[in-house]
Amino acid sequence: MDLCELAPAYVRAIAPYQPGKPISELAREMDLLESDIVKLASNENPLGASPRALAAIENVIMEIARYPDGNGFALKTALARKHGVALNQIVLGNGSNDVLELAARAILTPQSSAVYAQHAFAVYRLATQAAGARGIEAKARDYGHDPEALLAAIADDTRILFIANPNNPTGTLLQPAQLLGLIERVPARILVVLDEAYTEYLPEALKSDSVGWLARFPNLIVSRTFSKAYGLAGLRVGYALASPQVADMLNRVRQPFNVNSLAQAAAVAAMADEVFLDECLEINRNGMVQVTESFKRLGLDYIPSYGNFVAVRVGDAAAVYQSLLKQGVIVRPVANYGMPEHLRVSIGLEGENEIFLQALERALKELKK
Repeated sequence: MDLCELAPAYVRAIAPYQPGKPISELAREMDLLESDIVKLASNENPLGASPRALAAIENVIMEIARYPDGNGFALKTALARKHGVALNQIVLGNGSNDVLELAARAILTPQSSAVYAQHAFAVYRLATQAAGARGIEAKARDYGHDPEALLAAIADDTRILFIANPNNPTGTLLQPAQLLGLIERVPARILVVLDEAYTEYLPEALKSDSVGWLARFPNLIVSRTFSKAYGLAGLRVGYALASPQVADMLNRVRQPFNVNSLAQAAAVAAMADEVFLDECLEINRNGMVQVTESFKRLGLDYIPSYGNFVAVRVGDAAAVYQSLLKQGVIVRPVANYGMPEHLRVSIGLEGENEIFLQALERALKELKK
């Protein structure tokens, strides 16, 4: 007997999420020194974590034999103070991916559907599949979310609408008025999951008042993460803000102790280190100019991005990707997002960006031979 047959067909049909290639793996494959490899594949913070976050980890590390606070009181208190919400409106997650999956697990069934945009974050589709629900993909416009297409895609059995703003992997953004207009037109019976993993990178003028909208839209969930701008990707800590009723539903399916004690302490400290965050954002702004100006010089089309990464059209993306790997540079192919000619590259430190750009130019020249 094939034991895989015990799993439902919708689980067997899932193609697992493929993360960016680790530095250690490439070093083994290409016989390279790890110190010589530049990884710009996973939208990580090139400055690492805040010194205050690292100090907070040291302060609690001797307590790792004990379970973490399952309610996350200190972290929830800091988040409540930052966002002006009540403690019972906060759900902690093992990264924001966990939050997205909690929403799907709590709301979706095999008799329902979820809507998401073409080229949107792959986890929306995967979380929908894992619940046995039907995924409905709305056609993108200029690689970004098309509000009219999303609304038209809603079916009678739709229970969740996923929106990424800014979107990964395209970096596109719905302006605040566009986003609000979309949410206003979504039926109240549908949960709107607004994924704002990259919101810290936005200039203030482009940030939506999404948290303020919670009082107006009980069907809204705002998802955030500490993995990107705050540099805590390895600790896996994210959160959702929602109405108390929706937060209660998510907490019913949340695993106990899903955010470890080191992650909770580091997140509280990272939120308080505004100087470090400002430095990270400045490096990202400068790096984005450095990278995109070079794309223009090389005659490459790219999608203007509002995150800490940019998708660039290079033609034979698979060949360019392999050439970059041989040169010790890891970026992200996005053919699985319906973008076979694009690569997504994270913005790194100035020197890392330059290594990538030089390697890219060599790869493009090789293709022309």
